[in-house]
Amino acid sequence: MSILSIDDVRGGYTEVDILNGVSFNMEPGEIFTIAGTNGAGKSTLAKAIVGLLPRVSGRIAFEGEDLVPLAAEDRVQRGIGYVPQVANVFPSLSIKENLQVVAGVAKQKARIEELFATFPTLGQRAQTRAGSLSGGERQQLAFARALMPRPRLLILDEPTAALSPAKVADAFALIASLATLGVSLLMVEQRARQALAISHRGCILDGGQVALLGRAGDLLADERAAELYLGQASPNERFGQESAVL
Repeated sequence: MSILSIDDVRGGYTEVDILNGVSFNMEPGEIFTIAGTNGAGKSTLAKAIVGLLPRVSGRIAFEGEDLVPLAAEDRVQRGIGYVPQVANVFPSLSIKENLQVVAGVAKQKARIEELFATFPTLGQRAQTRAGSLSGGERQQLAFARALMPRPRLLILDEPTAALSPAKVADAFALIASLATLGVSLLMVEQRARQALAISHRGCILDGGQVALLGRAGDLLADERAAELYLGQASPNERFGQESAVL
């Protein structure tokens, strides 16, 4: 069974649709990238999946259950985590307090220690206020917060958007490592080439529809995708593609 099934999803924030019939499936254990130009509907689709888009039609099924009738908090309880592009930590709280405020987690102390083992930098600075963290550290904390309830699907919305160019490669390496924790990853990302290089499969949205869908390596090699959506690869990106997850 697919962990996530998107079937003819339409919707937006007003009467005008941003999503115009998106359909694809995601399999358990996959890293799946949603790419596309600005305004293609990438982040809107992420919000539709987690229940934050005001108007949605079609079917969004998680492990076979239709999510559309469920509120956002119910989707979290079902096993979906979400890291938004902004406002993803509480800046006035410490690292440890950011993790402690995640409600409904049994054996919270043990879970925090597990996450500090996964993100050792956070453990070393557990009492540091989140607002004083670097961009990369703050992103690690956002990932850790979303992982607290042990989600089976984690949705990342533009995870490298606020990072300096020097930290982008580190962020993608960290994202790739999250797959070893037994969580499936759906990533919305503007840096399409680097995201696809660590992904199993992906799709490219255009005008709120799926323009291309397939294995990550095939999308990276597709001349039409390169010309219209991915742009030219830098030397660093070309190197990363050689180790793409296929």
